[in-house]
Amino acid sequence: MIEHECKICGKHFLIKPSHAARGWGKYCSQACRHLGQRKGKYVACHWCSAMIWRMPKDLERSVSGYYFCNRKCSMAWKNSVLRSGSNHSFWQGGESTYRIRMKNKDPNALCSACGITDQRVLAVHHRDRNRKNNNFSNLIWLCHNCHYLEHHQDT
Repeated sequence: MIEHECKICGKHFLIKPSHAARGWGKYCSQACRHLGQRKGKYVACHWCSAMIWRMPKDLERSVSGYYFCNRKCSMAWKNSVLRSGSNHSFWQGGESTYRIRMKNKDPNALCSACGITDQRVLAVHHRDRNRKNNNFSNLIWLCHNCHYLEHHQDT
């Protein structure tokens, strides 16, 4: 038997000469062999700075170059950077703010067709049916019923 030193823990152990000739016997146990055969490296979580192990395939696949320890850290970063303001997937250039501006301009809103004043059923209608034209002269209040009739009475 030949005495070898483990590449991971430095422990001395005995191996057969035939195993040494084949290049075996580098590790004293399966646990050390597992650690010796690991590829990859430790990286810091971009959000919480915890050290995490990533495989080479994971290191190559990262589009942003950032790594996260779990989904919670990933989503926290995405919500703070990628999905805020104009970077959010639902951002429409501030086009949907016309409803708020109409409420501020005309707090006593009423349906232009039937005169209902209940705020819960009122909607803003674009006279020219162009949702990007948010001039106040193009916007009127309609209840949901009148709004439906306005868009579907021709059919």
